[in-house]
Amino acid sequence: MSNPIRGIDHVLVGVRDLEAARLTFAHLGFTLSPRGRHIGWGTANYCAMLNSGYIELLGIVDPAQFTNNLDCFLEGGEGLLGLAFASGDAEAAARDLRARDVAVEGPKALSRKLELPDGDVEPAFRTLHMASEATAGLSAFIVQHLTPELVWQNAWLEHPNGAQGIVSVTGAVTDPGAAALAYGALFGPDAVSAGHGSVEIRSGAGLLRLTALEGLRQQFSGIANLPARAAPYLAGLRIGVSDLARTADYLGGAGVSYMRDGHGLLRLDPDLACGVVLEFEAV
Repeated sequence: MSNPIRGIDHVLVGVRDLEAARLTFAHLGFTLSPRGRHIGWGTANYCAMLNSGYIELLGIVDPAQFTNNLDCFLEGGEGLLGLAFASGDAEAAARDLRARDVAVEGPKALSRKLELPDGDVEPAFRTLHMASEATAGLSAFIVQHLTPELVWQNAWLEHPNGAQGIVSVTGAVTDPGAAALAYGALFGPDAVSAGHGSVEIRSGAGLLRLTALEGLRQQFSGIANLPARAAPYLAGLRIGVSDLARTADYLGGAGVSYMRDGHGLLRLDPDLACGVVLEFEAV
């Protein structure tokens, strides 16, 4: 039977000032969808919708309401808060995971008010939450889009920097071996490759790379200001682009400094991308 979890749906970037973050990512060449406000919560977002996955900039707009611990995360600075795995059927995913002794909660209903020029619409989702040990301590959940046509609109899929989709997400864990076992339970052992202190999880759409903290420092050796968090945490996001030269031209024209790693990647300092080590790769 095929796995009802089918890859990385989106990443969440926790930001202190949502409007400033929107301007930051627009300056980096991303087209942002209109603001979305989580119904019943004190959080809102702007999203960079991609052909494969998307980036969600998440901020607090009413601290008196439920923030789902975003306020606690931001005490350590901005950056990659977590990720969501995609499923076309949250109920089936819940049954499948419980049959494999993975503790899950839900599915739960979630919606947000998307503020469009012609009037608000309400994208709807079902979310499935896993125990911390199921994700090696990283913040991750499963999401089913009930109204994908409301969020993947053609006008929002064209990005001046050429962004096409999420290639990979990179993070640090305290025990890569334990992470391999945990994600093997989620995606099956054949989806996991481990060795030399690191783990790669082929989730379907997008790759999740996890390593010990020292391995993360080595991978991002040109970055002097990696997030000063205790593992586990997510640090790097790699975006596939249609033409890397076009991306470089755009960034240069916008006055955005970037590094070349010698392996066909452009890399941005996290100070330029709301705490995210942002990379671009030709796909």
